[in-house]
Amino acid sequence: MKKMIRPFVEKDLESVAQIWLSSNITAQGFIPSSYWQSHYEEVKQLLPQATLWVFEDKAEIQGFIGLTEQMIAGLFVAADFRCRGVGKRLLDHVKNFYDNLALQVYRKNVRALHFYLREGFLIGKEQVDPETGQTEYIMYWKKSV
Repeated sequence: MKKMIRPFVEKDLESVAQIWLSSNITAQGFIPSSYWQSHYEEVKQLLPQATLWVFEDKAEIQGFIGLTEQMIAGLFVAADFRCRGVGKRLLDHVKNFYDNLALQVYRKNVRALHFYLREGFLIGKEQVDPETGQTEYIMYWKKSV
């Protein structure tokens, strides 16, 4: 099977949820891992309610992107596949369907922040996430005409 982006199906849930958990723990080291672990079951319930696309290669899910309308709820790539274009391909895929996108990213997640800036997102506003106490940016992307 070749590399492909496809819609999420129910059998993907365990893999996607594990990628969500491990990615948050490693990328958001400024937030205790117990925070992410305590939200794991809730997120597993919520994931299928979002519009999800998975990046798969050789029957292995390497990453996924989730949206609620035009808000990117998350873009996650498994640790072994970061910096290989998986995140960019997922983001480019959803850009084909929308004229405007928004997302939230923690200010301290410098790697993600730089990725989104490089991909044409602009910081719209700054706020504090009430659950974590961390500063986050709301970022926006608009398709150029």
